[in-house]
Amino acid sequence: MTQSRLFEDATGEPEPSELLIDPAAPLAARMRPLNFDEFVGQEHLTGPNAALRKVVENDRLSSIILWGPPGVGKTTLAEVIARLTKAYFSRLSATSAGVADLRRVVQEARQRRRTSQQRTILFIDEIHRFNKAQQDAILPVVEDGTVTLIGATTENPSFEVNAALLSRSRTYTMRALRDEEVRAIIERARTDPERGLGRQPISLSEPALAALVNLSNGDARSALNMLELAVATTTPRDHLEAAISIDLPEIENAIQQRSLLYDKNGEMHYDIISALHKSVRGSDPDASLYWLARMLESGEDPLYVARRLVRMAVEDIGLADPQALPVAMAAQQAMHFQGMPEGALALAECAVYLATAPKSNRLYNAYKAATADVQETRNDPVPLHLRNAPTGLMKNLGYGKDYKYAHDYEGGFVYQQNLPETLEGKLYYEPTDRGYEQAIGERLASWRQTKPVPPAVTGPIPTSTPPVAAKPTPKPAPVTKPSAPSAKPLTNKPSTNLELDQDYDPDPPL
Repeated sequence: MTQSRLFEDATGEPEPSELLIDPAAPLAARMRPLNFDEFVGQEHLTGPNAALRKVVENDRLSSIILWGPPGVGKTTLAEVIARLTKAYFSRLSATSAGVADLRRVVQEARQRRRTSQQRTILFIDEIHRFNKAQQDAILPVVEDGTVTLIGATTENPSFEVNAALLSRSRTYTMRALRDEEVRAIIERARTDPERGLGRQPISLSEPALAALVNLSNGDARSALNMLELAVATTTPRDHLEAAISIDLPEIENAIQQRSLLYDKNGEMHYDIISALHKSVRGSDPDASLYWLARMLESGEDPLYVARRLVRMAVEDIGLADPQALPVAMAAQQAMHFQGMPEGALALAECAVYLATAPKSNRLYNAYKAATADVQETRNDPVPLHLRNAPTGLMKNLGYGKDYKYAHDYEGGFVYQQNLPETLEGKLYYEPTDRGYEQAIGERLASWRQTKPVPPAVTGPIPTSTPPVAAKPTPKPAPVTKPSAPSAKPLTNKPSTNLELDQDYDPDPPL
């Protein structure tokens, strides 16, 4: 546990403006802003009219959660708040602290409140790493005002922070820095003679600066670490005061390889697979290739990506292109056979094929509607004529009686009731007019037109000879029912009781 008191009464302790900067500290630590005016980016939180800045300057801060990607200034903002408030500032890291540390901070906060009426700000870095029990331990002292919580997290608080704790805190979102903001931070560090590298003349070419900005991915800490490493690997040991020049080769030599921003088990994983799925559904092969490459180059399990592509083939393309599923399965097999990096090209081919294929979700909707009826309606027995009759008893009971063998009829089709009586006439699958589904639709329309419809009754029902329904003309004479079943009104409205999110990930990463 680490605590730091930044405001002391008249005991000779330094005020914030007098705090010394350790020259041996990393450049990113030395260049942390000391006040709101030095802060670069996050104007919605640090600008002159920002609500957060006003409550801090008026020393009326309540508990907050700072959420954003790495290197955008969450810890720095907490330290700026600490310097501007009269509260005691206590800092914990959820990666190393436990419940015992929390209890110790709370006990000291209560003692401080009784003796000096001084409030305590508890800053917890990486608060999402605290488990439920540890977060529960914070809840009562946040609620009664014993501590004012500042939590910092890179993960979505909705998933990683207890709902009760969230309801007692205000969540502020911090975005990745823009390129021009990263440039300003790099230039300030290069020229600042007190906290930065300004004691030594350093020239940074435009290509080198552009590379630093690009490689940082909006992360100020990463940009400063790369700059410091480039300077350290370029400066001759025997000429520490000599001017140095940094160009693109020096940056490439220092960095070696770009560090990609990705978390296989976090929100970034779900965001990018969602972007890939929606790009394929939106028939955008270029975006599909980009998001696929983002996942594979960041170390995502390629077989997970292959499974998701199979899902896209059946959910968003279906029978509009029946080859979509075989292509996706072939890509999965190719990846399984070759592995990375060779198998990536098979997944890329699949993604482009799916993105450029005709789209239809009618199969997906049809299965949802059928599933809803299975779950929500009574499960009636199979009609007798569709049942198997392997024994004499079953035949005597009528199993298989009057079944019409489709191959005995012209065109290989004959109407008969295949659904339970309660669902007779229900239509689940209605193809589109796109791709192969157009041919399917035409075929279904011709088949469905042969469904017998009872004649309209316009007068008294005759009692002598009942009307005989027209029979089809089979090749051999089949056994037919005396009359066709009466049809109920057709409907294609799917059940609304099974509304699944089409972008829900049913196959989370291992």
